[in-house]
Amino acid sequence: MPSLPLTPDAGPSRARPGRIGIVVIGRNEGERLVRCLASVHPGSNPTVYVDSGSTDGSVASARAAGATVVELDTRTPFTAGRARNEGAAELLRIDGAIDAIQFVDGDCELDPAWLERAADALGSDPAIAIVCGRRRERHPERSVYNRLCDREWNTPVGIAEACGGDFLARASAFVEVAGFTPDLIAGEEPDLCFRLRARGHSVHRIDAAMTLHDAAMTEFRQWWLRNVRSGHATAEALARRGAKGDPKQLKLVASNLFWSLPTSLPLWPVLFARVYRGEPDAAYAASIVVGKLPHAQGQLQYWRSRLRGNARTIIEYK
Repeated sequence: MPSLPLTPDAGPSRARPGRIGIVVIGRNEGERLVRCLASVHPGSNPTVYVDSGSTDGSVASARAAGATVVELDTRTPFTAGRARNEGAAELLRIDGAIDAIQFVDGDCELDPAWLERAADALGSDPAIAIVCGRRRERHPERSVYNRLCDREWNTPVGIAEACGGDFLARASAFVEVAGFTPDLIAGEEPDLCFRLRARGHSVHRIDAAMTLHDAAMTEFRQWWLRNVRSGHATAEALARRGAKGDPKQLKLVASNLFWSLPTSLPLWPVLFARVYRGEPDAAYAASIVVGKLPHAQGQLQYWRSRLRGNARTIIEYK
């Protein structure tokens, strides 16, 4: 990551960002990318699109929309963190006056009022490094899996431990921690937030519409793979931070393993009832219970790859 030049008009001396740049990442998003780029207005906001080996004309679409395009070198494994880092580096190279970076996944559309709301929130306290809002699912009615995604995006408002892939970041704080860990194949956002919080920064979720997401998840296989990826991320987070550094990850790993044991299957109704009491949604409660299996699978895949010294590749569900 390049160093961000700090001037009297940029960086931590001014809490509210004066100039915001956009980084969009994608791979074969097709029409979703076209809608995404239209929503960020590349003509008004400096915009970099980072492509991870698309074959569907995404690069041409991004250039036609007015975005600066970065095509990742295919000799290095693709990850979302690597893509966002390279996008941020290019954005800061072409415009050193950028105070904040809005990251957007290529399957999302930015709400028209979001940037102003987020900039106001970032300006309320110079210690805030990241502001995120409400990501909604475009078609929750099309499948139970889309609806579960929409439920997942509805996180509590206030100080948060982590964010998802869409958020506004203070550029100086992002550069301070060298951005994302580029070799993480999943869980790169919580990892970034963990390192920012360790440096005294904070992450805030505000009560504002942020993005419209299109998971296009209609099959059980997709839901399963998405949870495998999450389990992999949990195991790697524990390995990198240690149980003392992040005891929450140890609890998650242990829970996934325990509830996936054959001896624990008869207790699934107990876990279902516990989740349902807190969230009276049968589909959500069932997803938490059954999701223990793919989460455990992802954890075991991570440990097996690490023991064998194998390179870990990105887990895609689309």
